[in-house]
Amino acid sequence: MTEFVLVAGAWLGSWAWDEVVQELRASGHGAHPLTLSGLADKQSRPAGQQTHVRDIVEEIERLDLRDVALVGHSYSGIPVGQAAERIGDRLARVVFVDSIVPADGESFASCWWEGREKFEAVLAGGDGFWTPLTPADCAGQGLDDAQIARIVGGATPHPAATLTEPAALSRPLGELPATYIKCLLDGDEPTDDVTELLKSERWQLVEMETGHWPMFSQPHELARILLDATGG
Repeated sequence: MTEFVLVAGAWLGSWAWDEVVQELRASGHGAHPLTLSGLADKQSRPAGQQTHVRDIVEEIERLDLRDVALVGHSYSGIPVGQAAERIGDRLARVVFVDSIVPADGESFASCWWEGREKFEAVLAGGDGFWTPLTPADCAGQGLDDAQIARIVGGATPHPAATLTEPAALSRPLGELPATYIKCLLDGDEPTDDVTELLKSERWQLVEMETGHWPMFSQPHELARILLDATGG
């Protein structure tokens, strides 16, 4: 039995995985969606980048999980990638869902598509937080009106420090057993750093014909990919 630990991206909490969790548990596996500090029902907790890494590692240790498939979506690929190397032989596979991947000494802000300075200017207007999603942010991503309303209605401000503090890796990310899920409505090709990592024989690429939030737009298909990635 695989134990799936699922971490959603910026603004979102454990609730984002509800439909995927149902599918994984129905297939006989463990499924443990996690809300990171400073978000959703944990908004009152202060958080930096390494706080989120500890959130993940400590939850896996608290539950004493083995054969872990660690799943990170979007922003959460950064703390998930760091946590994956810190849980040692508990890890079966790490799955990056249309996500940023960590690079030692780099942050989410440093890989922002318009450059770090522009992203930090966006954060400066949010009083220490990244302002939540709007319906316009979700357009063109394969979501219906109800799904967009669910995402936007559940989104909470994202702690800025988690986006500007650097990642810390002790070994090359390509050494981890990994699957990268590319959602094609959010871009035809993985980013250059992901393309380089996919050259590793331990990494696998899977494409989905949907947008950046497949746990909402195609939860059944996403669950099947997660199961296939782990031999389930």
